[in-house]
Amino acid sequence: MQLKDRVAIVTGGAQGIGKVYALRLAAEGAKVAVTDILDTEPVVSEIIEQGGEAIGLRNDVADQESTEAMARDTMERFGRIDVLVNNAALFAPIPARPFEEIPLEEWDQVMSVNVKGLFLCSKAVVPYMKAQGSGRIINISSTTTLKGVPGLLHYVSSKGAVTALTRALARELGDFGIRVNTIAPSHTLSEGVIAKGQPNLGVAASRAIKRESYPEDMAGTLVFLSSDDSDFMTGQMIVVDGGSYMH
Repeated sequence: MQLKDRVAIVTGGAQGIGKVYALRLAAEGAKVAVTDILDTEPVVSEIIEQGGEAIGLRNDVADQESTEAMARDTMERFGRIDVLVNNAALFAPIPARPFEEIPLEEWDQVMSVNVKGLFLCSKAVVPYMKAQGSGRIINISSTTTLKGVPGLLHYVSSKGAVTALTRALARELGDFGIRVNTIAPSHTLSEGVIAKGQPNLGVAASRAIKRESYPEDMAGTLVFLSSDDSDFMTGQMIVVDGGSYMH
């Protein structure tokens, strides 16, 4: 087990890619705080049934008091925070449309969850990581920022901000033993994407490895960034997309 006795927080962990992240971290020995605005109990129960340790927290990443409670509750239960996975984001519910037709309130909501959420969650956990002299923040970006995918200007812009935030935060936190990196998946068949019936727009055909992308495809990279094997890496974006975009 690469993460034995580590403590990880996974935001947006109740379903989809976040659920897979939480299960994989637990399988590698981490104690996991699964957080979401949705019910986390099914994921927590699955981790416990498989012999792991986990708690479920109902938190809104866009609310400062909620994120502070998330960090505080994790500390009270497990005594430390080693890994923060900033996974919570709005994507599947967003309709694709020309940017002139994006309502202002929808733009603000996407930015609030996808960017402000990362800021608030990081701000909440960093004091604890500084006190213990180590920590890892793993943000989830997207290859849409590398390709300029049309019809989702607010989503693409928010994920571009995630990459920029990762680099700037890595500079600020390096002296405290805290590494900050980001994973950039491409179109992935998560629960939300499948439920909405969103097409892959020929992404699989553009890959060197010509198949669909699944949440499990990102889990190995997440474990690597959570482990000691990535000790000398920070401020980096790792593209996990089967070779569609070779960054």
